[in-house]
Amino acid sequence: MLYLLSDLSGSFTPLNVFRYITFRTGGALFTAGLFVFWFGPWIISLLRLRQGKGQPIREDGPQSHLLTKRGTPTMGGLMILAGAIVAVLLWANPRNHYVWITLVVTLGFGAIGFYDDYLKVTKQSHKGFSGKFRLALEALIAISACTMIALYSPAALQNQLAFPVFKDALLNLGWFYVLFAGFVIVGAGNAVNITDGLDGLAIVPVMIACGTFGVIAYLVGNSFTANYLQVNYVRDTGELAIVCGAVIGAGLGFLWFNAPPAQIFMGDTGSLALGGLLGAVAVATKHEIVLAIVGGLFVLEIMSVIIQVASFKLTGKRVFRMAPIHHHFEQKGWKEPQVVIRFWIIAVILALAGLATLKLR
Repeated sequence: MLYLLSDLSGSFTPLNVFRYITFRTGGALFTAGLFVFWFGPWIISLLRLRQGKGQPIREDGPQSHLLTKRGTPTMGGLMILAGAIVAVLLWANPRNHYVWITLVVTLGFGAIGFYDDYLKVTKQSHKGFSGKFRLALEALIAISACTMIALYSPAALQNQLAFPVFKDALLNLGWFYVLFAGFVIVGAGNAVNITDGLDGLAIVPVMIACGTFGVIAYLVGNSFTANYLQVNYVRDTGELAIVCGAVIGAGLGFLWFNAPPAQIFMGDTGSLALGGLLGAVAVATKHEIVLAIVGGLFVLEIMSVIIQVASFKLTGKRVFRMAPIHHHFEQKGWKEPQVVIRFWIIAVILALAGLATLKLR
């Protein structure tokens, strides 16, 4: 909304600074972080009161978690979403289609995660509602969003899959593109959801990925930098940098309370929503494949589950001591902070590799 004030202010006034995406991204980051810091303790107290026993802990998970994590409230994603959305509504251009599409995906996935968390808490079971039904709802939201993104994309890029490193390499997928892009969003949402299993494990890589895609969105949405880097110019996607900045700010606020030992868990409410957001930004900026690099940690986590299940069904043997893979390393004797910090390091390396694709042409 502050962007509209700068539009009405005329020339050569201090309000013109609000036209700069970089300034508004910083403002969104600060606003979201302050919101979560300020309201976080109240939200945690309310959720602890409402949930009683907190998030149920998997009986088949690491046995130490039954002692160290029992009674911790979940649905902390509400803190992140509230802070991020307030910041986006305040600092982003409300006339930007990509901003609204991304928010719809985020809130839609967040609502699905919230209902799943609600069932887990009320039933005191780690099983939420039907996995197939949940995936169907996610797919409906994702495909609808991708259809809108395709409509607002430049004509030359509609239904086109762009490849990193190779200049002007585009593959026309036709109507299948919407299905592929929807799969990217659903996959990202569930990959982040799978990763969220240790204190601070998911939120920091999400912030790292958001920082990376904030840079990508800014560069892709600017005709000068896009031409210089020889990447596909997608008009108006620069505003998504503000969305990414808001998530980073809200994530920093959440991490204050989620740092070991966690006072609150993100829950499916946050992990599904943030993964969906990353997927939507990647689709809008035509960097779907780069998301697999930047979010390689999330890919590794979800693939470890797929491999474990497939191996056990086909051979009766397990590849990992426990899946997702972060539990495998816990079973090998790594302490929780070791797993978390080492996975953060991997996330940073992968983010740098993803950014490098912008210049390697």
